[in-house]
Amino acid sequence: MSDWIAVGDLNDIPQMGARVVSTPNGDVAIFRTRDDQVFALRDKCPHKGGALSQGIVHGSRVTCPLHNWVISLEDGEAQGFDTGCTATYKTKMEGTSVYFSLNKG
Repeated sequence: MSDWIAVGDLNDIPQMGARVVSTPNGDVAIFRTRDDQVFALRDKCPHKGGALSQGIVHGSRVTCPLHNWVISLEDGEAQGFDTGCTATYKTKMEGTSVYFSLNKG
């Protein structure tokens, strides 16, 4: 069985937006930045559990829609004075096809 889960084509994910994939471990938000970088995070803010996929993507960060916490798309860490972290997952592209893996490390 492959460790990689197919998300779809890069163009299926809006620029500066997200697409949600349901997994046995919970929802994963697949984010696409303005410059077409792709990141995968657990779709749950470490603060109050807000859906990060509903947030605003800016640079390599997303702002949670509930209480404006800013989360790094690179490492899942809350920015500024806020503390907390959400899980991140590896991503890869094959052509314009996007994949992520639930395996850590």
